[in-house]
Amino acid sequence: MLLHLHIQNYAIIEEISIDFSDGLQVITGETGAGKSIIAGALSLVLGERADTSILQRRDRKAVVEASFRVDHLKEVERFLAEEELDREQELVLRREISPNGKSRAFVNDTPVNLDQLRHLSSMLVDLHQQFDILSLGETGFQLAVVDALSSNAKLLSQYRLVFLQLQKARQELEQLKAKQIAADKENDYNKFLFNELDEAALTENEFEEADILLKRQSHSEAIKSALTGIYFHLETSDFPMVNQLRLFSQQLEPFRIYHEKFPEILQRLSSLHIEMQDLAGEIESVNEQIQFDAAQIEKLNERIHTGYKLFKKHHVNSTSELIRRRDELGNKLSESVSIAENIHAREKVVESLVKEATVIAQQLSVKRKAQLGTLEEKVNGLLKKVGMPNARIRVVCNAMALNEQGIDNIEFLFDANRNDRFEPLKKVASGGELSRLMLCIKSLVAQSMDMPTLLFDEIDSGISGEAAKQVGIILKELSDRRQVICITHQPQIAGKGDTHFYVFKEAKGETVNTKIRLLEGESRIVVIAKMLSGEKPTAAAIENARELVN
Repeated sequence: MLLHLHIQNYAIIEEISIDFSDGLQVITGETGAGKSIIAGALSLVLGERADTSILQRRDRKAVVEASFRVDHLKEVERFLAEEELDREQELVLRREISPNGKSRAFVNDTPVNLDQLRHLSSMLVDLHQQFDILSLGETGFQLAVVDALSSNAKLLSQYRLVFLQLQKARQELEQLKAKQIAADKENDYNKFLFNELDEAALTENEFEEADILLKRQSHSEAIKSALTGIYFHLETSDFPMVNQLRLFSQQLEPFRIYHEKFPEILQRLSSLHIEMQDLAGEIESVNEQIQFDAAQIEKLNERIHTGYKLFKKHHVNSTSELIRRRDELGNKLSESVSIAENIHAREKVVESLVKEATVIAQQLSVKRKAQLGTLEEKVNGLLKKVGMPNARIRVVCNAMALNEQGIDNIEFLFDANRNDRFEPLKKVASGGELSRLMLCIKSLVAQSMDMPTLLFDEIDSGISGEAAKQVGIILKELSDRRQVICITHQPQIAGKGDTHFYVFKEAKGETVNTKIRLLEGESRIVVIAKMLSGEKPTAAAIENARELVN
């Protein structure tokens, strides 16, 4: 319930404070006095967008603050806990618009963004302003009305959770199919490249080693000649180096003890002799291994040619890069097979979710259709009460494809003159008819929704007399279980109020400001009498006003 509203520097309001209570709260005043501005200020603190045009004084910020009692509103408590906002005895929403256009919002003095503010305020106040009747012709609103009357909140929440999973699964399936199409376009070529590399049976550093071996074969004669010459000088010449080293040792050995360096020199000569012998043996062995082989040269040439061709095709410079490329192509081909398997699995998930969503959607549909006749009967009965005896509403439910709301398309059709020509609301209903129709529908829906505060801004537009009286009765009945705030021009409605506020303009120098005061006793009777007969009410008007209040 809205407890308190404070408005500062908003439009023609310098500063006002209003304390609200239970029941039906009526706000009256002359046209242009600022009644709807109060509703506009409340909409600002509930999350509507605003700019600096609402500032009365451009050098000060506008502030709107609303306090609510939220006892037993578990949805509000859950929201505050999820958003980590303070839970206090009263819930205070505040909105500030600075001269530079910057907007700030607060919940219990904690800064929040507009989405958070709107979400929270939607649980607190249903704000019906004159332009809101346009939503009455929208399919989404009409379906929401039927769902509210069908008590579908829990089932609809369950359905939307499944449908959200279905949307996600479908999106993932489409992404997989797109990947599959892209993979299919490349698969044939990738398979050809992979097979070519796989058939090449590559081994690490193969082409680099083959290139060295080919060069060795190509120079085998020169290499053998060099090795033969070296071996000749080491072992088989007239004065082989191996024998000379042995001779050097023999010549020096008798003088070993005559100098301290001789033993070391002899040791080194011995080591050189052994190394020379070993080196000669190694050279002879290598020389025997190197043989000119024309067939091997041809084979190596063919293999290296294959390697260079693959290097060029894949834009690489080494065997290891070719092997890596082969493995990458193999992985891509494997992924393609994996994508196909994933598509099959995801299709099964989508099929399962479609079945689950369809079952719940059909349950929703059954409950919705069960309410259509009752909704028509109750609304048509209320239309008679609010001065539209010939007007009728018909609610049509058509099947449609599975969507976020289920499988039903709900449409309200309207016949204003009982001629059995039912047309969509937006085509045939006037503004006044829509306004009264909205009141009738909301009075029914409010009984099914836990909305603590309803605000109606000039819901009585275009009616008077008995119709206005019946609107007052409907509003009064609504206020038995929730707070109703009604901005009205009708004395019949004003007389039903549990609390009556009067809005007026007050001149202060060259500035005109909106003010508000609580009416009680005779002052309230006089204001209602003026609404009945003009600025100077007659005795009969005063008596009539007293009767309306009592």
